[in-house]
Amino acid sequence: MIHVEQITKSFEGVTAVHNLDLAVKKGSIYGLLGSNGAGKTTLLKMMAGIYRQNSGQIHIEGQPIYENVSLKQKVVFIPDSLYFLPQATIRQMADYYRSFYPEWDDKRFEALGKVFSIDPKRKIQRLSKGMQRQVSFWLAFSCKPMVMILDEPVDGLDPVMRQKVKNLLFQEVAERELTVIVSSHNLREIEDICDHIGIMHKGQLLIEKELDDLKTDTHKIQVAFAAKNDEQDLLEQLEVMHHEKRGSVSLMIVKGAKKEVAKTITAKHPLVFDILPLTLEEMFIYEMGGAGYEIENVLL
Repeated sequence: MIHVEQITKSFEGVTAVHNLDLAVKKGSIYGLLGSNGAGKTTLLKMMAGIYRQNSGQIHIEGQPIYENVSLKQKVVFIPDSLYFLPQATIRQMADYYRSFYPEWDDKRFEALGKVFSIDPKRKIQRLSKGMQRQVSFWLAFSCKPMVMILDEPVDGLDPVMRQKVKNLLFQEVAERELTVIVSSHNLREIEDICDHIGIMHKGQLLIEKELDDLKTDTHKIQVAFAAKNDEQDLLEQLEVMHHEKRGSVSLMIVKGAKKEVAKTITAKHPLVFDILPLTLEEMFIYEMGGAGYEIENVLL
């Protein structure tokens, strides 16, 4: 569906994205994570055809996106910083969108008005940040796009509206095979909706996997041994991303097949051994730590 091959983008000598490859399947929700300044927004804008890459290729259904008007009519990009025409009402912005998107659906727009419950005659600039975010989704879903690219999409939305938006995304993916690329620092939201994850750092993709595979390959281990040598041997045998002591108990973040990890540990007859649930936020922190972007203990 979407293929990004060896793209690089620089601004005034500063490289924002460097030799990056990425693939997104049709009808999937792809979560793009990364440190501040990793190049996520630059990548999203290139995928939306707003920026032109310095090198490499970006194709959606086999076609280049940049300056491809017919293809852009099937792609909606909701940026972090929203923009609407000055003094425009919701109805006026709907008319504006209708002129650009051939698949615009007036019936869909009217039906979604019941979901978002905002008077279409209201001027958007006079709405709260959260309500403006709702309007952006209202317009986007009414366009019935093939691809939706979202940068910090739930910023400003209350919990009820977040759930409504997520339900609409799931519905569009299931019924029309909408393809969604979403970047967010809210990893809990990403974990709820995405089936594929990419983690960026310094303009490059560190890891790209299905979310279930990522969770299958990374484990949080709680273990304690009678002999110190057993623990040291274990650290040498396993691929340990993080290790810390909590009294006599060690906490480890380990990569590898769950059965093999458990087999290696049980062979040393630990006094305590548990495999604990690992959240996407924890996986992100330890993956970034492995790339040199570590969280340090700070005493205030």
